[in-house]
Amino acid sequence: MELLLAIFLAVFTGIVAIAFYYEHPKAEIPHGISERQKLYVLHYIMNFGFGLAAFLEKVGIISEVHLLRVIMETVPPLKDPHLLIKDSSFERVKVRIYHPKTSNNSQRRGILYFHGGVGRFGSIQAYERTCRYFCRNTNSVVVSVGYRLAPEYPFPTQFEDCLTAAVHFLRTAQDHGVDPSRVVICGDSSGGTLTAAVAQALVNRRDLPKLRAQILIYPFLQCVDLDLPSYQQNDKIPILLKERALVLGLKYINKDLNAIQELFKGCHVSEDLRLKYQKWVSPDFIPHEFKTRGYKPSQRYLPLKEMCEQAETMFDPVFSPLLAEDSVVAQLPETFILTCEFDVLRDDGLLYKKRLEDHGIKVTWCHLQEGFHGAVFLALLGIFGFRSGTKGLEKIVNFLRLM
Repeated sequence: MELLLAIFLAVFTGIVAIAFYYEHPKAEIPHGISERQKLYVLHYIMNFGFGLAAFLEKVGIISEVHLLRVIMETVPPLKDPHLLIKDSSFERVKVRIYHPKTSNNSQRRGILYFHGGVGRFGSIQAYERTCRYFCRNTNSVVVSVGYRLAPEYPFPTQFEDCLTAAVHFLRTAQDHGVDPSRVVICGDSSGGTLTAAVAQALVNRRDLPKLRAQILIYPFLQCVDLDLPSYQQNDKIPILLKERALVLGLKYINKDLNAIQELFKGCHVSEDLRLKYQKWVSPDFIPHEFKTRGYKPSQRYLPLKEMCEQAETMFDPVFSPLLAEDSVVAQLPETFILTCEFDVLRDDGLLYKKRLEDHGIKVTWCHLQEGFHGAVFLALLGIFGFRSGTKGLEKIVNFLRLM
């Protein structure tokens, strides 16, 4: 028995060592984040998870993406006696619907939630706490969308599923006790990307009620400039390190991972596109106070023809909603944007905020000064919660109560 235990410990230690060999990027956690030690621990755990997943895939035990999905769903919440929860489907798309049990003679607000996970992870189950929280605290009917994931279902299946769910919900809102004029779509991280893309796809639909609002929680919105101030300042800050962000994004759309450094240099953007997009994507549009932690203007590199051809998908507004035409942006609904100071994607949110406001769209902006990517999702995970994430949830709830 002791021999078996010793062998098990030796094997486990070896797996840990190999996991960290495959995935152990260094972190830089600034003093602006008050709960620094907790974030260090979280970074350590995430590195182990990514490393272990990479190792187990390499030895043929389980694929990296499947193990990471399992990890995200490890601790399901307890039953909630205050909510009615049922699984259903909107056409081909799986959904979970949350109803408050409290009596309400009038039709409620409806919230359609698109989870994060870079189109490859995340699920209804992983976001159970988030959707319950919004249902309880806003007295809304919440629909969590279980869109299909890559690589089994390649991009843009995720967008197509979310759009299908949104169209179905807008058409059948009254069947769920929802006022069709009070439907809000919401998502975090890549779910925020999907939210923005779905809102854009709906602007010209005359056969559907208009969305009441969209909520974008630290969304990814563009891949024209991957060297904006937030990318430079936060490249080593957990949980979304700069290189990890791009690796996950490229895996999502099944692109070559060997081109990362050229992408950071902007070699994937042709001169024609650079001229077109510079009116929307430029560090000049980032307010000065967001450059004080350090910013060095990017060196200009010549575009590489082969990379420009391969990058065509990356400029599709479905993947990069910030690149939608003005005629689309001008019709978008009222918007809530949440950004985090210590997030590589911070400036995507700031640039989209400017575009919306330039077109007269009402924007409520919440900036978490101590926040980092993922803080809102973590807020409801007990010991992994951070004060900045809790503040973000409260701001979102306050916004929703006005809808």
